[in-house]
Amino acid sequence: MTALLPPTLPLADAAALRAAGRTPDVPFRVTLADGRELTMTHLLRVLPGKRIVGDSLLDGRRVLAKLFVDKDSARRAERERQGIAALAAAGIPTPALAAAAALPGGGHLLTTEFLDGATTLLEHWRPLAERAPGDAAALALLAPAFSLLGRLHCAGLAHDDLHFGNFLLHDGRLYLIDGDAVTTANAPLAAKPAARDLAMLIAQLPRTWDGALAPLLDAYRDGGAPALDDAALARALHHERAWRLRDYLAKTGRDCTLFRVRRSLHRFEAVVRSEADALAPLLADPDRWIESGHSLKRGNTCTVARVEVGGRQLVVKRYNLKHLGHAISRAWRPTRAWHSWREGHRLSLFGIPTPRPLALIEERWGPLRARAWLVTEYCGGPDMRAHLQPDAAPTPAEAASLKTLFDTLYRERISHGDLKATNLLWDGNKSLLIDLDAARQHATIAGFHRAWRRDRARFLRNWPADSPLHRWLDAMLPGRP
Repeated sequence: MTALLPPTLPLADAAALRAAGRTPDVPFRVTLADGRELTMTHLLRVLPGKRIVGDSLLDGRRVLAKLFVDKDSARRAERERQGIAALAAAGIPTPALAAAAALPGGGHLLTTEFLDGATTLLEHWRPLAERAPGDAAALALLAPAFSLLGRLHCAGLAHDDLHFGNFLLHDGRLYLIDGDAVTTANAPLAAKPAARDLAMLIAQLPRTWDGALAPLLDAYRDGGAPALDDAALARALHHERAWRLRDYLAKTGRDCTLFRVRRSLHRFEAVVRSEADALAPLLADPDRWIESGHSLKRGNTCTVARVEVGGRQLVVKRYNLKHLGHAISRAWRPTRAWHSWREGHRLSLFGIPTPRPLALIEERWGPLRARAWLVTEYCGGPDMRAHLQPDAAPTPAEAASLKTLFDTLYRERISHGDLKATNLLWDGNKSLLIDLDAARQHATIAGFHRAWRRDRARFLRNWPADSPLHRWLDAMLPGRP
């Protein structure tokens, strides 16, 4: 790695790194208080103005470096150091501490061993996330993390930021990272904080897994964890899921690690950060792409086209304004694109299949909103009106997918608002819900039941009432009168 570095590198300090925001230039050097130099070669994570994490070199050794650059750097670095030490003392696998030092002029550095080739549990979970709850491969992947959490609690330690990205797999061993989130208590950990931690980990799973958690809870107990309080776990899980939903939906509208958001007097743009570079040409002129793409719908209120960006099929939907009166009536409200953007991410968080929302653009005149565009992934499968045959019940795979989708919608009090069969697609493996302009999650049971009855009736009207498919759907759909 050193052979690839330029002979001279810029020297940075805490003030310069704070000012660099989300994109500090790498590679760069920082001087330690003892005169040594650390070279950061690749960025891994940046919290603008607070912390920079990256692949680095110190004393000729490859390390993972965390640079704390805000005014609380001393406290944050010390908390990280103490957390790593606590994990190590408890026998919880975590990358070993290599060095801790102050930076001249402010800021602190902490380095740990670099686990070359390590992958996160999240990377392994993503391709398994859409499998059936209790899938053997998914359980084999997840059980060691629950067992490790049991060991953590047995040692009297808690972790305030448990997610699959904070578990690393390296050479067949599972590691827990982020010492800053580790807190110590009496061993074993008390029931309330133990339930909170366990709820954080369970909340990473789709809610369809709620009936398949027994093997994972057994793995947690096998780790030596204290006895579970089912009622405390249920309360903690409810609280964690509600908080996670609020936090995630808030992130869809602000600049953060997951989303890049740009605002100006005349434009609002939000894009999944990992997609920003690939979608840049499309975001610069969405109308040109719509005109050159394959038209899917040309209506007064919306125009939809399939486009190809970098060899990838996407859908761009433009929400039109029919006339001046329509423009005035819509100007003060969130656009339908904004609503679909948020609801698409809500459904994804609940494990409800829908084409992934990738980007949102709104024309704005200060606080007033005009036209808007939504970019999503493309599903090339048929809609359910064309796919399902009225003279037969669905196949087992179709039946299972439809039942899971509608049961989840019902459980989470989500109505669609226009549940035509053409708004449900089949990709060969699962059903996907589209056209989320009127979708909403209801705060009250009464309001949801009124909306659900309309959704249910609208979906059933797609097929003759005396057909076998209609009868099967009527028996399957929850909320039957």
